[in-house]
Amino acid sequence: MASRVPRRKGRGDAAVRDDHAQLTALYDTHAIPVWRYVVSLTGDHAGADDVVQETLLRAWRTPRVMSDDPATLRSWMYTVARNLVIDEARSARRRHEHPVDELPEVVRDDDTDAMFDALLVEEALATLTPDHRAVIVSAYYGGRSVAQAAEELGIPAGTVKSRLHYAVRALRLALQERGVTR
Repeated sequence: MASRVPRRKGRGDAAVRDDHAQLTALYDTHAIPVWRYVVSLTGDHAGADDVVQETLLRAWRTPRVMSDDPATLRSWMYTVARNLVIDEARSARRRHEHPVDELPEVVRDDDTDAMFDALLVEEALATLTPDHRAVIVSAYYGGRSVAQAAEELGIPAGTVKSRLHYAVRALRLALQERGVTR
């Protein structure tokens, strides 16, 4: 079974054994007091395990700290653990994720504006002559080309173009009279 201690670059087997012994001693000496401290801060037993692991790794990777007095090392670890807890509390993941048992209802947009727009257009279309209304409905609402609208209405394509031009102008004027500015 391979060693669980992370390898530092360019280190031999003897150095790995020393690292393993050093990390084991660090864990045996400081893990439980740091874990209790983190649990007292957060109340989260599982999260405390992660914070302790990160704290121990940071201490192990900082030779200056490892050579300090054990009491100084522990106070340094408490500070690191406290900062990790604060960082987690401030993280976007913690602020924005709230697990719930049921999904919230799907919010639907209010269709009131669309309904009023449709009523305005219907009133404005009612003011047009039947010929102008027929080409608008065929071309714009029916989605037909000029040639298709001409064939459907039984009039020449040039007449459809002309009626569309004047119908759009009349429709714009009717909408402006109703307060539509654009």
